[in-house]
Amino acid sequence: MAVEDSVAQDQLRAFIERIERMEEEKAAIAADIKEIYAEAKGNGFDTKILRKIVTIRKQDANERMEQEALLELYMSALGMVAAPPED
Repeated sequence: MAVEDSVAQDQLRAFIERIERMEEEKAAIAADIKEIYAEAKGNGFDTKILRKIVTIRKQDANERMEQEALLELYMSALGMVAAPPED
């Protein structure tokens, strides 16, 4: 039984250490991304818009079109944009 416990402990320790390494890499990547946004801001780009574009580019084209149509519909209903022309 002690051998099985030892194996389970070693396996658990290995999982934890792998997760910790990934967390360190994730933090380093997050810092790199933050640096890129800071550089873009320094060059006059709006980082809020850049983040939005990154999010949009991750979406499926159909999903994006559906969201844009709903956004336009809601904004129109609130009088924020002209209503679409009726044919």
